[in-house]
Amino acid sequence: MFKVLVMDGISDMGIQLLYDAQDVEVDKKNGLSEDELVAIITEYDALLVRSATKVTERIMNAGSRLKVVGRAGVGVDNIDLEAATKAGIVVINAPDGNTIATCELTFAMMMSIARSIPQAYKKTVGGEWDRKTFVGVELRNKTLGILGMGRIGSEVARRAKVFGMEVLGYDPFLTEERAEKIGVKLGTVDYICANSDFITVHTPLTNETRHMISSKQFEIMKKGARIVNCARGGIIDEMALVEAIQAGTVAGAAFDVFESEPPAADHPFLNNPKIIVTPHLGASTIEAQENVAIDVSEQVLNILREVPFKNAVNMPPVPADVLNALQPYFNLGEKLGVFLGQTIEGAVSEISISYSGDLTDVDTSPLTRYIVKGVLQHQLEGVNVVNAMHLAKTREVNVVVQKSSVSKSFTNLVSVTLKTKNEERTLAGTLLSGYGERIVQIDQYPVDIAPNGNILLISHNDKPGIIGKVGTLLGSNDVNIASMQVGRKVIGGSAIMILTTDKNTPQNVLDQLVELPELTHVRELSL
Repeated sequence: MFKVLVMDGISDMGIQLLYDAQDVEVDKKNGLSEDELVAIITEYDALLVRSATKVTERIMNAGSRLKVVGRAGVGVDNIDLEAATKAGIVVINAPDGNTIATCELTFAMMMSIARSIPQAYKKTVGGEWDRKTFVGVELRNKTLGILGMGRIGSEVARRAKVFGMEVLGYDPFLTEERAEKIGVKLGTVDYICANSDFITVHTPLTNETRHMISSKQFEIMKKGARIVNCARGGIIDEMALVEAIQAGTVAGAAFDVFESEPPAADHPFLNNPKIIVTPHLGASTIEAQENVAIDVSEQVLNILREVPFKNAVNMPPVPADVLNALQPYFNLGEKLGVFLGQTIEGAVSEISISYSGDLTDVDTSPLTRYIVKGVLQHQLEGVNVVNAMHLAKTREVNVVVQKSSVSKSFTNLVSVTLKTKNEERTLAGTLLSGYGERIVQIDQYPVDIAPNGNILLISHNDKPGIIGKVGTLLGSNDVNIASMQVGRKVIGGSAIMILTTDKNTPQNVLDQLVELPELTHVRELSL
């Protein structure tokens, strides 16, 4: 018999599968302290929690029978993932259970700002019969811009089509083919801001998406646009939105999330008559709470019964011999993916990975996961070495792996190529004895750099004086160069310059670099 401990008031209906399983015994307890949980966790094979219980390293280490920790929800901030991985405990969550709940809340918010429903309600119950103030707009024949076309964004798009709306979509992994398949016109963030009557965001909050909509976007936005955020606080610059409403650019906004939750009592959203706010209710439906519990229950049973499972958010155990052979390459593989993920433009359609040399003799699938994780994590939140392949598949990114016993002059070589509709970029790396991780090829150019820190990747024409101009400009702006390399195929042809710097290069300096003669492209990478 497997024993499962259920915490945090997870509903009985959601875990009915566990109750019905003849090989499972379920105990429900709430409000246990860490000490109390440590004292009893040795009896259990699985632990189910929501957000209240902190599953610490101490609890993991005490759980000698523990095989899986299930989070009935999306976020796993309350679970020590590193400790779970070290202990060989699989952590799973339920990323799909709240999709419809959040989608429907988005439409409730959209219709509320279209017709000023909360404001009209407040006046009516206050004794005012005011019909003239609340003349709204219809959704039909309006353009909806969706930033983030994952599960929730795609569901919003389907419903918007039924309302007779034209839908524009942006997602770093949305290809034109997939956009056409779901009836969405593909556009950039700026294009969507300039052409949409309603805008809703459904991206994770990453360094790339923080303040994705800010002053620059509000300046080009269609006058009278309306904004909805039921995703994550911080995707939209809150203060810039307030200014856009005051300027008359934005007609209304509805936010279920804030950059800091709960918001301060003097937050400008709370007393602005054109902004509707709710207390992070995206997943707060009976159905969503039951769905996440059902999803987690199914996967817990699969793990306990040793059958295939999904939605793991940490690294499952790897055979010792494979781990010993591949572990030195894990960081290199992830860095190669991170590097390439920052250089590519457009939606990635294929990740092609080539292993050569001694790496052909082992199962490289764990290393492949690290590479794919590196590629995806630049644009997606919560990517890890277990779910990376699943996330790539759901976004129709083809992952191709090849092996060759020939490795040029290296004992082992890992090559990664990213393909989009318009371009293809390649990076190769290896481990050099005494030097560690090295990048040895960028596109067609041979190089030798360590994949660490701040890197400036500059494409240019091979002309005398270019290196001096770049160095002078950086030096005059207090950007210290730690190392520099130049890669070229022929004298006077196209070339690349790779600089490592002691700190980030300010945007205005990057803009000045682009303006230098003979420089064709400048990109700063962070590894």
